[in-house]
Amino acid sequence: MRNGLFFLLAVAVAIAVFFGARMLNNDYVFFAGYTVLQFILLATAWNILGGYTGYVNFGSAAFFALGAYATVFFYKLYPLPIPALIVIAGIVSGIVGLGTGYLTLRLRGAFFAIATLALAVVLQTFVVNWDYVGGSRGAYIIRPTENVLTGPYIQYLFLLMLALVVLGLVCARGIERSQLGYGFATIRDDELAAEACGVPTLRLKLVATTLSGALMGMAGAPFPYYIGYLQPSSAFGLEYAVNSIAMPMIGGTTSWVGPLIGAVLLGSLQQLATVTISSAVNLLIVGLLLVGFVIVAPNGIIGLVQEHLRGKRR
Repeated sequence: MRNGLFFLLAVAVAIAVFFGARMLNNDYVFFAGYTVLQFILLATAWNILGGYTGYVNFGSAAFFALGAYATVFFYKLYPLPIPALIVIAGIVSGIVGLGTGYLTLRLRGAFFAIATLALAVVLQTFVVNWDYVGGSRGAYIIRPTENVLTGPYIQYLFLLMLALVVLGLVCARGIERSQLGYGFATIRDDELAAEACGVPTLRLKLVATTLSGALMGMAGAPFPYYIGYLQPSSAFGLEYAVNSIAMPMIGGTTSWVGPLIGAVLLGSLQQLATVTISSAVNLLIVGLLLVGFVIVAPNGIIGLVQEHLRGKRR
């Protein structure tokens, strides 16, 4: 399927999802759906670097929080429409991703993963001590109750996140089926051999960190309007770092479909657990599923399906 046709299909599905949610006439569907969509975008963004290129990033929460605090900064400086804030957050997070990549991508394996974790700690410390964006006490964002396009404002945020998910999936699928994606795959399979064959590995890794960081920042940009009160512990929450890794691994990291499946499955389970049991069990669900899939299906759901299809052909 060509990218143009895929984009049209993704837009059609997004429109159907939005109007299907409106037909249910329950605002909780939009609150829960926003969270699931947010995780789809984060998982897709993580997979560009962690799945396609093979560099595990523990700093997802840092880029997400960077996008959220970019919104807080401009909310206090000069209020802008949320679509403009999303673009600004993507640019800021992309630049930070580029800088981080330039400084850390000469590291490999566990050393790179530790460096990205250190980035999250440094950024959180910086935000906690920056009074202009609320510091340790947090910042309030007063969102309108209504929007001229959708009515209730949560529906507007849901629609924006749907658009971002479409953008992220189209971007990920386009990369997967392009020369850029093949270059990422050579790095994942054997970086030394790729360098020996003349593949510009450092340049490709910088592209991956920039794209991944930008999409994560864009996922975080509407978050202050969604939550209403943003503090460092919520923006740099452990669930963002853990889910953005677990969801692609459960769904499968070698295809754009994997993060989508993993995020929908895991995100829906977490929202169900939040309503029926408690949000405190969300990370427990992630841990149990991740351990189970590592043992039973190390290549995720996509890998399990592919193995089953290969077995049938034999």
